[in-house]
Amino acid sequence: MSNQNTGNPLKEKIHEIIFEADTPPGKAFDIALLVAIVASVLAVILESVSEYQAKIGGVLYVLEWIFTIFFTIEYLLRLYCVYKPLKYATSFFGIIDLLAILPTYLSLFFLGAQTLLVIRILRLMRIFRIFKLGHFLIEGAVIIRSLRASRAKITVFLLFILLMVTIIGSVMYLVEGAQGNEGFSSIPRGIYWAIVTLTTVGYGDITPITELGQLLSAMVMILGYAVLAVPTGIVSAEMIRTSRKNNTQSCRYCGQEGHDDDAVFCKHCGEKLNTK
Repeated sequence: MSNQNTGNPLKEKIHEIIFEADTPPGKAFDIALLVAIVASVLAVILESVSEYQAKIGGVLYVLEWIFTIFFTIEYLLRLYCVYKPLKYATSFFGIIDLLAILPTYLSLFFLGAQTLLVIRILRLMRIFRIFKLGHFLIEGAVIIRSLRASRAKITVFLLFILLMVTIIGSVMYLVEGAQGNEGFSSIPRGIYWAIVTLTTVGYGDITPITELGQLLSAMVMILGYAVLAVPTGIVSAEMIRTSRKNNTQSCRYCGQEGHDDDAVFCKHCGEKLNTK
């Protein structure tokens, strides 16, 4: 375990400002970066409108480079102040940070009429900036942790639903198909109807015509409300459990957040946290 950078006060200060939102400078930086992200995405949207492109295309082009330079400096500072830059660069937000600035630079090398479509695709990639908003949404991190903690229960639940719609679809195929209902011409078509009905979507492209089939449909519709409540309850319980004891402290080695208030080591990479 290497701690050769722990004595660098400049890195410590930059890391505290950029990665953590528990201090006034960190909150100010987050707000400034949030404004820049929203403004840059707005500029991308306006640039796609021909009227605005004709009127203020030059201004939007300049703004794009200003935002790109700003985000480039921010990205380099993030790599500089973490102890393991490669680990952060290959993390989810590290990749998103890179995608936020890379297309603008790549567009410099794709010149000529034959490459306009390629440039357009590259410029559309700038919309990935909006995902950087996740740096500031603690609630978003809680949701992600809750989904991860609930994945085993949700997987079992989905397998149960898959078994249920298979049985219901097969029964409806026997009930309706025997009466000549062309909508239920096969078991897969019956399963499709069961999924649509159980999820309360109700497209109406396939409907039962027999009294028994209509009775089964009513039962499946009522069952659908109960089915939809199960995953919501599972995730909600995990959200209540995880949101009670997590903070915004970021690991200086891997950049991951969401540690317990009393945590001493990072639960992602095992390195020691700056508990102060």
